Parts: sequence; structure tokens; C-alpha cells
Amino acid sequence: MGLARAWSVALRGVEGHIVEIEADIGGGLPGVHLVGLPDTALQESRDRVRAAVVNSGRTWPNERVVLALSPATLRKTGSGFDLALACGVLAAAGTVAQRALEDTVLVGELALDGRLRAVRGVLPCLLAARTAGLRRVVVPEAALPEAALVDGIEVYGAATLGQVLAWLEGAPVLTRPGPPPALSAAPSHDLADVVGQDDARRALEVAAAGGHHLLLVGPPGTGKTMLAQRIVGLLPELSADDALALAAIRSVAGRLPAEGLTRVPPFVAPHHSTSMAALVGGGSGLAKPGAVSLAHRGTLFMDEAPEFKSHALDALRTPLEEGEVRLARTEGTVRYPARFQLVLAANPCPCAPAHDRDCVCPSLVRRRYLGRLSGPLLDRVDLRARLYPVTALSAVGEPAEDTATVRARVLAARAVAEERWVAHGWRCNADVPGPALRTRFALPAAVVRPLDAGLRSGELTARGADRALRVAWTVADLQGLARPDRESVEQALYFRDRRAA
Repeated sequence: MGLARAWSVALRGVEGHIVEIEADIGGGLPGVHLVGLPDTALQESRDRVRAAVVNSGRTWPNERVVLALSPATLRKTGSGFDLALACGVLAAAGTVAQRALEDTVLVGELALDGRLRAVRGVLPCLLAARTAGLRRVVVPEAALPEAALVDGIEVYGAATLGQVLAWLEGAPVLTRPGPPPALSAAPSHDLADVVGQDDARRALEVAAAGGHHLLLVGPPGTGKTMLAQRIVGLLPELSADDALALAAIRSVAGRLPAEGLTRVPPFVAPHHSTSMAALVGGGSGLAKPGAVSLAHRGTLFMDEAPEFKSHALDALRTPLEEGEVRLARTEGTVRYPARFQLVLAANPCPCAPAHDRDCVCPSLVRRRYLGRLSGPLLDRVDLRARLYPVTALSAVGEPAEDTATVRARVLAARAVAEERWVAHGWRCNADVPGPALRTRFALPAAVVRPLDAGLRSGELTARGADRALRVAWTVADLQGLARPDRESVEQALYFRDRRAA
């Protein structure tokens, strides 16, 4: 008889929680009893763990084994506890010294022959272990490239349960991670590729400089997708913390190491047939991250936006306001960060000819088509730009500003905004709450008079006025002004004009 404990990590979204696994071997009928709110995959680990221990050449105790996972009120999901369960039982049986398990987190799924398989979410597990002050983590060898992204903690990789047991007994058989993988290269798309479309290019620059959401409307072939793809090259690189947070989301989604650590803001473009669960997150058990979370600190591009299901589009309204997604399922509620920049693209009508003169859609059909983008959603879109067909071949030869030139202005404007707002905890103009712009940073009455006129006429909502104020600050930053003037406000209203849609 014996009692031992081991450590592992339970995930709720991208948050890791340290789990203490207690193994008790005592009198009674032989069997394995697992307590502590395990899900089905974890319940089945009893058979996996026993077979892996026996097939690794160790003896499974022929007594009653009780395995308790604490905190008992936290739902545990997945197969990543297998390795810790096996080591805890062997420590309770006296095969492994308990002191070898101190300050060591064990993560990994066991095959029946003792092989160690990778699991999702290794990166947030390592971050949780480091935060809890634990010294060492053992993960499957396949997860070492992902584990290399975290410093400040000892990480070891193992291929089999036998290797882990030998390491716990003092043999130096486990692998250490190599250097972190190289950062991804910058996007190759250049803004100079886009022909004409001065208004849309200006809207894209303002959107990138202030973190604003953007709607592009125009016939096919006018450059809507090209413009959207080039916004990534205008955005500043991710900070180290943001890059790690994005990598943690990708780890939970099973996208690492294929999509490793990168400083390039993500660009996620779901197809218009995407379900709401794939867009905002979902699934059985604890919900998995969706496209809005995979686009965290980057761009979510929705081409052919009116073709998306209306309930999926309206599900974007909360993350657009709050920067996170809260998903409730039977096994608990998870929160995923989702602070992204939304870019919508739409044709003006269902038939979408190259020129409006060839359109065969009645006016009611045209209105209904763009009406699929609901008023509450469009009210959260700061900038709207109309694209027109290129009508002169000579425009192709005219020089256009490239990404590097526009990016320099964007980064300068971002730097000014960050210096202004950093003391208040905001990064860019799009993050500033409306009440702060109307009180602490209020503009003179003569400057905001166009906004008052829009509110009185019903062309603007209170939310729309706040968003126009944010855009006005961005326009001022791009022009090198200390504060927005009336022209800045009028330009912000020009890009909110519903006629652009």
C-alpha cells in the first residue's frame, strides 16, 4: 500500500490550471477508480495507462487503485493526463521515488505499447507550469518544437513511458528542446500591385493606422481581396507577449508547430460557408477556438460577406466590442481572446456584373442583398469604401505607393497614438472608449458640429459617433496634427457614409 502524487495541467480555453494527481494503492478488490470530474477520454485512460505500464516492462499493482484529480471541482478533459497518472501509480507502488516527481509536470497521451503521443495545448500547459513555479516539464518529443517557445522552465521530451521512468530513476535519456524556430517572414503582397482605387487605399491606410474595421464594396475584379490581403503588410509586428498568446491559441486548436511563433499579424479568411461554431468557436465538451480567435491581434477577412449566414455575422458583434469570446457548453464556459480587425468585402448585388449598367437586379433585390449585413453589425464598422472598375489602361502605368511607403506612415501614426494612450492602458485609437473621447479628450464644439448634425438627423447612432471620433483621431495622427480638426471629423464621416455600401 502507498500514496503518491504527480502533477499535470488542465486547460480551459487557453488558460492552464495545475492539477494534483493523487494515487492511492490500498486494500480491496483490484480495480482502478478515477475521481475528480473526468470526461470520457480521461475515464478511458484507466485502460490505456494500465496497458502502457505493463507493456513497458513494469508491474501494475494487483490491488485497489484510487486516482484523485484536484481541484475536484474543475472539469478535466482530454488524454494529456495519461503520463502523470502512470507515474503516480508507479510511485505509489514504490517503483518510482516520490521525490523524483516533485516540481515536475507530466503531459502526454499514452499508447497501449507505452509510446508517448502529442496532445493539443502543450504551450499553455508550459506557461501555466512556469506561472505556478514548477521547475520541470516532461512532454512528448513531437511537442518539443512547440515547447521551445517558452523559456524560464526546464523542458524534456520523451518518446516512450519507459524513457520517462528511466529518467525519473536518474538516467539522462530525455531530449531537450533545440533553439526556438525562426520567426515567419513578412508578407510578400505589395500595395503597389493595386491599380487605382484611391479612396479604398486611403481607407485601408486609416484602418491600419488606427485598428479600425473596414467594409469594401465593389464589383468583381476591382481589387477588394487584393487590398484586404495587403493590410497585413501595413500593420506593426506583434509584441513578444502577443505572439506567444497567438501561439497558445494555435496550440489549443492543434495548429502548432505547423503555424509556429511569428511576429507577423495573422490573416484569417474563412469561406462564406463556414458555420458559426467554426467562426466564433464551438464543439462538444469544452469549446475549441474559432476563426475570430485565430485572428487575434490580426485581421479577419470575410470575402463575399453577404453570403455568410446572418446569425454567424451577428455573432461577431460581441467580440468586436469586447475583444474576447465566451463559449458556454455542458462541461463549462471558456474564454478565448479575439481582438481582431475585421475587413468585410461585398459585391453590390447578387448578379455582380463588371459594370453597374449591366446589372439585372431590381432595386429591392440589391437592397436586400447588402441588407444581409445587419445594421448593428455595420454600426461597428468604422470605415466603408466603394471600389469602381478601372476604366483606363493608362492607370496601370501610373506609379502607386508601395507597402513600405504607406507602412512608414502607419507606424508613425501608431507610435503617436500609443504614446498618447499608453498611460491609460490603450494601444491604438480603436481601443479608446467613447466616454473617454467625449470627456477627458473632448474636442471643441465647432470641431464636432458635423457629428451633432448627424445625430440630430438620425444618420448617426451614438455608437457611430464614437467610432467616427476614433477615426478622426487616426486621421489627425496620419496628418501630424496634435488633435483632430473639423476636416478630420468630416473625413471620418465621409468614410462612414452609408452610400458607400
